[in-house]
Amino acid sequence: MAVLGNDRAVPVAATRRARLLGLALLRRSAVTGLLIPRCRAVHTVGMRFRLDLHFLDARGLALSVRHRVPPGRFVREPAARSVLELPSEEGTSR
Repeated sequence: MAVLGNDRAVPVAATRRARLLGLALLRRSAVTGLLIPRCRAVHTVGMRFRLDLHFLDARGLALSVRHRVPPGRFVREPAARSVLELPSEEGTSR
C-alpha cells in the first residue's frame, strides 16, 4: 500500500498481472486507486468508469494530470516514473 498526502491508502501494482489489469473490470465503488511504479503509459481498456491519471516523477511529484480519461484510451507521459490511477470524481458507469 502507498499512502497519499491526504492519508488515503492505495494499493501498489507490484506484480505483472496487477500492472496489466490496473483497475480494469472493477466497479467504481470498490476502487480507491492504484499506484503503478516504473510506468510511463497506461490504458483504460476494460474500465467501467473514467480515471484521473497522475503521472509522477522519480520523487513522486506530479509531472502532469489527465482528468476524466474515458474507457478505451491509451495515455503516456514519457518523463514519468510512475502513475497514480484514481477514479474520476465525474466517473461514468458502464
